[in-house]
Amino acid sequence: MDRRVKFDFEIEFTIGGGIQGQDFRLDIAGDGISDEELAAYIVQDMRLLMVGGVRILNKEILTENHKRHPINDGSKRSSFIDVSHTIETGLITYRGLPAPIICDYLSREKSRDIYETGTEFQISRFEMVANTGTYVDCPFHRYGHGKDLSQVALEAFADLEGIVIRADYRKTLAVDAAFFKEKEIRNRAVLVHTGWDFHWNTAAYFENHPYLTEDAALYLQKCGVKLVGIDSMNIDSTHGRCRPVHSILLASNILIVEHLCNLAELPDEGFLFSAVPPKFKGAGTFPVRAMAKLK
Repeated sequence: MDRRVKFDFEIEFTIGGGIQGQDFRLDIAGDGISDEELAAYIVQDMRLLMVGGVRILNKEILTENHKRHPINDGSKRSSFIDVSHTIETGLITYRGLPAPIICDYLSREKSRDIYETGTEFQISRFEMVANTGTYVDCPFHRYGHGKDLSQVALEAFADLEGIVIRADYRKTLAVDAAFFKEKEIRNRAVLVHTGWDFHWNTAAYFENHPYLTEDAALYLQKCGVKLVGIDSMNIDSTHGRCRPVHSILLASNILIVEHLCNLAELPDEGFLFSAVPPKFKGAGTFPVRAMAKLK
């Protein structure tokens, strides 16, 4: 059944003054909408600037026919798509490497002995190797003289023009140079969508995974891409001891992001890609919150 929300509102401006509204009615999807969502929509829809406090008053959900598109129907796709895995205690990202341990350094209970009554905090403690979850590799990961995380410029990690290359693992595991030819890839983040993230957190994830070939790495290097990502366990084949893709790309300061996910949700083009790690000195790899911003 169609739902509408009736409400009053009071809006203050940071430069002084304000506006009020009574008995406003807006169409919604579902059975309700939070005050925060409603306030954000009002400010955006009325194109208000310099807004301070927003109060929603006398909110009531009514059963009435819709007169316009519901404001929380999900018809407008989120402009951000998360393409990174969640890190939690016990997660195995790469066989042979220890799983992370996430615990309290300071628990809420113990913090009560430090702060006044009613005030409590939690401080987490993390024990993990750098190659955990979705992570970025920079040159120092492969080369002792290469740039570490603190030395790579911020613009190398963020707001890169992106392109997705589709290479279904059910058709081939070896992603060669042919997949990238006749594509506009120069100065872009090139994300290889194989679908292998379907096996994440299962034993199958570590066996016979998709990878880039050496000729693919050489072609990407020649074309001057900025970053290469893949939704697989490793951008290189892990059969044997050779890692040509890491060696070629990182030698040319082309960043690598491994263990991506949700690339099926991205368009082939028309988005900005970011995968920003903390600014650690003396480290070449670290987990990232990788994301695509749709244009």
